[in-house]
Amino acid sequence: MQDRVDARRWAIVVLAFTAIMLNYVDRQVIALLKPMLQGEFGWNDRDYSHMASAFQFCAAVSFLGTGWFIDRIGLRRGFAIGVAAWSIAGMAHAFVTSVAGFVGVRALLGAAESIGTPAQVKTAATYFPPEQRSVMLGIGNMASNFGAVLAPLTVPALALWLGWQAAFLITGGLGLVWVVVWLVVTPRTGSAAAPATDTPASRIPWGELLRDRRQWAVIAAKALSDQCWWFLLFFMPDLFHRMFALSQGELGLPIAFIYLLAALGSLSGGLLPTWLMARGVGMNRARKGSMLLYALLILPVPLVLLTGDAWVAASLLGLGLFAHQGFSTNVFAMTADIFPSRMIGTAIGIGAFAGNLSGMAMIEGAGFSLDAGYGYAPMLVVCGGSYLIGLALVHLLVPRLVLAEPGAARTTAPAH
Repeated sequence: MQDRVDARRWAIVVLAFTAIMLNYVDRQVIALLKPMLQGEFGWNDRDYSHMASAFQFCAAVSFLGTGWFIDRIGLRRGFAIGVAAWSIAGMAHAFVTSVAGFVGVRALLGAAESIGTPAQVKTAATYFPPEQRSVMLGIGNMASNFGAVLAPLTVPALALWLGWQAAFLITGGLGLVWVVVWLVVTPRTGSAAAPATDTPASRIPWGELLRDRRQWAVIAAKALSDQCWWFLLFFMPDLFHRMFALSQGELGLPIAFIYLLAALGSLSGGLLPTWLMARGVGMNRARKGSMLLYALLILPVPLVLLTGDAWVAASLLGLGLFAHQGFSTNVFAMTADIFPSRMIGTAIGIGAFAGNLSGMAMIEGAGFSLDAGYGYAPMLVVCGGSYLIGLALVHLLVPRLVLAEPGAARTTAPAH
């Protein structure tokens, strides 16, 4: 019977991985098609920034509700509803033609896709014990990078072959298929096969969280790291187009290479602290030491401005996103470690709210900087230094990280 439980648990992890991968494919389609859509509809850089900001703002506000939503109704139903909603919003892009229309559907997509982050963290916390959680979060965090690799290799080709509308319809439609499989595979809440930690919470103590220094540590870490991720996610194809005159068809390989390195960063972010803790390093030092390493690795990102070679730039940005994902994996794992199970979705949702607001500010700043003739320099300089500042704030707010549920094993209940 335990073999059946383990098989189901791993099937759920694979499905969660696939959902986050599709999440990042859907949100990246418009960035990859920006040159094509700008040519067809006559957008300027501020128009595009407004579309991206609409996504960020609605995602940010929604994070305040989606983390609570996942905790309140349970992982199984909450994740299914979220994926269905963002898939429909992604498909809706195929039916709009104005700037206002794209702003509207981007806002809907951002609101729906905000379910992904708390669902990802809660999946790891629900189905795996603390000693395995870092690795599971590292593997899960790789999903966004696989999506970011898959998108530039497929979306431009789909758009050139079948038209830009088909790119939105196909990528969104895959999410609806996922919902059906998820509901078939996951055990119903309350059944003997369902994990006890997927029981809906009766009360989420918002006031308690907002008075907790641990919550503000998560907010600081997310705000000062996510701003760089969102900026690069939305503007990296345009950066290569501007700096190196790469065409729509030439963008795919260097961007895929960057996100492949980011995927390796996610995996390393799970393996490194696990390796350290297995050798007797305490959780506090293992987490913060890993985060310090990644914060140092992202410092060279502004050197992109000094190179005339697209692949040198790709290597520098790839190192930066490797570091970002390693840092981000440890922020997720830190949150799952220091908060009890019933509060994890809400705690990470509040942190993601802050991260999306800072991301929106970076995106608007990039649009202003480009229109004013300053280029990408201000944003890349910010990216280089913000992780060290974020880690310093984490340490000031929580000098010693402590497990909220020491020895708790978050595994599925035995099958009957």
